[in-house]
Amino acid sequence: MDELEVLRIRDEVLQAMYWMRSEGIADTPTLEELSRFLAVPEPTLAAYLGRFVEDDLLVQVDTMYRLSPAGEESGKRTFADEMADLTKPPHGECDADCWCHESPDAAADCLAHKAGHVHSN
Repeated sequence: MDELEVLRIRDEVLQAMYWMRSEGIADTPTLEELSRFLAVPEPTLAAYLGRFVEDDLLVQVDTMYRLSPAGEESGKRTFADEMADLTKPPHGECDADCWCHESPDAAADCLAHKAGHVHSN
């Protein structure tokens, strides 16, 4: 196995399993379910899943797989990294540490400041 490909598939599998579990789709998906979800042929994916079990990222339970604590942490991290751009506040909106959250007066000042915000060409 090419180690770079192992890393790529590992991130994809752990991220998908983390998402599937958090959305209530599957806590312990089978090889067949993961193969369909990831669009990877079962024989190819089976070899990778075996490797991830050996690496203590997955636990095999009969014909199903679940995230180990280390696999969950890695899946959570890669999922957060992948979604980071989608969860940032849109341009012109405050984030959680904006000074405007300090008081109602600060919030009013922030809104007034934004109202005067103009992009130059």
